[in-house]
Amino acid sequence: MTKALPSTDRSLPIALLRARERVMGPIRALLSDVNLTEQQWRVLRVVQESGPTDPTQISEEACLLLPSLTRILQKLEEKQLISRSRDESDRRRQVITITAAGEQIIDDNIGASMELAARTRNKMGEERYEALLDLLNDLDKIDL
Repeated sequence: MTKALPSTDRSLPIALLRARERVMGPIRALLSDVNLTEQQWRVLRVVQESGPTDPTQISEEACLLLPSLTRILQKLEEKQLISRSRDESDRRRQVITITAAGEQIIDDNIGASMELAARTRNKMGEERYEALLDLLNDLDKIDL
């Protein structure tokens, strides 16, 4: 006898994908206006928040595989939004820094991004929004 699968509206992977698409749709539209992908935006935000950092840390914090990150860093460097240099104490280590142009693109678009987040927060309610973030952060920490 086979076990019945839960309906797709009670499937965690599908619910997460649906929620992601609901949240990311408007953000993708915003970013397409400035010729950035959502992955490029995540990298810029991580580097801005972390300060000069290495690709491994960016990969972990931006939820990207290192081979994908390598291509993204190349594109961002071509757009002059980040710079890459060698660590003075460990020449094998690369250091990624956001440029003034990268800072500017974030400054120019962070208000619209925050407005999208505020709209979601308002529609869900503050308490449910914060609870959702807490639950998702908890899910990220458990060993499955």
